[in-house]
Amino acid sequence: MNNNMADSIPIHDDPSTIPSLSTDQPNDAGNDVKLSSKDQRDALPGEPKCTVCGRYGEYICDETDDDVCSLECKQSVLCRISKSSSRVGDLPPPKRLPAADVCFYVRDTDCKSGTPSSIGDQSQAELLRKKLDIHVKGFVSAPVLSFASCNLPDKLLHNIEGAGYEMPTPVQMQAIPAASMGKNMLVLADTGSGKSASFLIPIISRCASHRLTYVSDKKKPLAMVLTPTRELSIQVEEHAKLLGKGLPFKTALVVGGDAMARQIYRIQQGVELIVGTPGRLVDLLTKHEIDLDDVTTFVVDEVDCMLQRGFRDQVLEIFTALSQPQVLMYSATMSDSLENMANSLAKDTVIITVGEPNRPNKAVKQLAIWVESKQKKQKLFDILTSQKHFKPPVVIYVGSRLGADLLANAISVSTGMRAVSIHGEKSMTERREIMQSFMVGEFPVVVATGVLGRGVDLLGVRQVIVFDMPNSIKEYVHQIGRASRMGEEGQAIVFVNDENKNVFAELVDVLKSGAAAIPRELINSQYATGFFSGGKGSKKRKHR
Repeated sequence: MNNNMADSIPIHDDPSTIPSLSTDQPNDAGNDVKLSSKDQRDALPGEPKCTVCGRYGEYICDETDDDVCSLECKQSVLCRISKSSSRVGDLPPPKRLPAADVCFYVRDTDCKSGTPSSIGDQSQAELLRKKLDIHVKGFVSAPVLSFASCNLPDKLLHNIEGAGYEMPTPVQMQAIPAASMGKNMLVLADTGSGKSASFLIPIISRCASHRLTYVSDKKKPLAMVLTPTRELSIQVEEHAKLLGKGLPFKTALVVGGDAMARQIYRIQQGVELIVGTPGRLVDLLTKHEIDLDDVTTFVVDEVDCMLQRGFRDQVLEIFTALSQPQVLMYSATMSDSLENMANSLAKDTVIITVGEPNRPNKAVKQLAIWVESKQKKQKLFDILTSQKHFKPPVVIYVGSRLGADLLANAISVSTGMRAVSIHGEKSMTERREIMQSFMVGEFPVVVATGVLGRGVDLLGVRQVIVFDMPNSIKEYVHQIGRASRMGEEGQAIVFVNDENKNVFAELVDVLKSGAAAIPRELINSQYATGFFSGGKGSKKRKHR
């Protein structure tokens, strides 16, 4: 398929004004471009779908990066964008916050220099960090109170506003100006706190500025984001597309489960950002010639999970293929091995912490229930059939893939409600369809393994049930974090019994930190009593 559409196609008054489409992959040169959606076939499972009519998205619109099936639908996309742009053009420029709040106001600084203009400014920065529970190890610029403070392109500012961001979250207030300074960073913040936007916004701004300054026909990637799961990679790339729309900024998704040929072709056509999983990216580097010399920003999302799942060597292999990029690492939990990895990847790494590492999101209310293994299913059914306690949509976490399938089926049979399982053995197409169906409300319950425990933004989910307590308290913190997004209140119910005694001490600590009630059996366990001792001279609670 040729990338350019012939100007003579009589579908518009002035065909020469219509920008070209590009195909998502090479096709036979003799194929004619589809003029109308009715000329296009239906999409097969796993194929791209037209964003307008849902038929086979054979082409990619060069201007918007949308999948389209024909010139007709392409024109619909462009008309929609044109109307949206005209509305955006009528909007006043984004406003800076006034200097009225003496407690929170910090003088706007240039994000590139990041240098406070006086000691007083630095003092105000520290006051703001204290108010927002931001802790910094190393030198970074002051936090910002508005996105307009960071010299972002106007189009990006309007995209941010259109995405629903009224003002930066605490992690964004500190991480965006620090990243814009070119700092290497390790950022620790709650799940759902806005970490993805805190690295995507400076990436998009930098990439757009680079493309406008250095015009070249061969557009090599400028940034790369690694995530531990395909679901998280898909989500990050979609978020990047949303924020970068209308700017010289294109993305490529590089994950297993999708044809590598199409991913390679996508990169070769010119992209600014690659988002992917370590395994597939290593395959890409070792089997194919992809030029990554221009990559200036390297992001490792959920970096602690990368260590736990044995991705360390793959991450280092990818990193060594780059030319000394800025390194940004993100996590919700902290460990010594994590800090060691941060230091091995980049020198002079700044550590930014929002809240307390290894602690659950304070917006999530925890409810621990002591229930023996044989009674767990019935207890779950009782919750799901209770009008008072069931708050759909719900994610239920289990410890195995087989357990997910069996429990989802048992829920459907015993309660009559539709439940579906999701785990690593399902194909990429199946997992995408399940997530789409779940997020639009077709299924009130999804039973998942840890594949949904990391980073994935489960919009609308405010209740999580941990059916099988994980062996790591950090994994538990990530799982229950799915019940809250951007500080919205949620609930996490966890089933616990003697089979989980290896995490009793840490679990008690986590429950206490969230002011949650602790089951009597857990309090009385010899594996948790050490956390109930007081100061000097106090007695530990005896085991009963």
